Amino acid sequence: MSNVLKTALVIQHDPSIHLGNLEPVLRERGYDIQILDARTTDFETLTLAPDLLVVLGNDGGVYERDALPYIVAEEAWLASRLAAQQPTLGVCFGAQIMASALGERVYKGDTTQIGFRDVVPTLAGSSSPVRHFAGVPVMEWHGDTFDLPAGATLLAGSSDYANEAFALGSWGLAVQFHPETTEEMHEEWLSIGRESVVNLGMDPDALVAERDTHSTAMGVASQSMLNEFLDGIEKR
Repeated sequence: MSNVLKTALVIQHDPSIHLGNLEPVLRERGYDIQILDARTTDFETLTLAPDLLVVLGNDGGVYERDALPYIVAEEAWLASRLAAQQPTLGVCFGAQIMASALGERVYKGDTTQIGFRDVVPTLAGSSSPVRHFAGVPVMEWHGDTFDLPAGATLLAGSSDYANEAFALGSWGLAVQFHPETTEEMHEEWLSIGRESVVNLGMDPDALVAERDTHSTAMGVASQSMLNEFLDGIEKR
């Protein structure tokens, strides 16, 4: 991959769910960041072939195709990219739609995870970019899960969900958690989702206390994860 004019295409589904603390890493490594709003993008005519694709989170689920019709076109475009083994990073919904594009099921899980949680690397994960989260709680905000795609390598699981991260060779990385979350994003998410959080029996003040305890270490781990992933794809 060339060291100049590298492009990172970011598919965003909600303005509050953005690159966060991953953005400085991409900029420091010389990526030109282009952001697409999935809700208004014509994926059927999209011809961009970026050096890196980042698919971010979404309040909606992959299975909500009737309510969110753009998902069908987004998934088809993504499936073509994955078939070509082009570098791709999926975060939360991004991981789920990667699994779906590879033919697997995405569905509601048994629990909703909100807050900083431990993800445990597998043996394979211990030598992958996800290893940086060993012992470092990371932000979770999801109630959906997915089946592991055929040929994917499971990298991490958690107490509630076996599939927290997977790799596709050295070119694809999907994480169910939210490594991108900054303190400002967390504050905004809590403000937007306060009623839902309370209805789930969670204490927003306790979630803020978790953030104050774990956010800095998580940010370091997140940026280390992305740097290691980029090292791998840039050597291809």
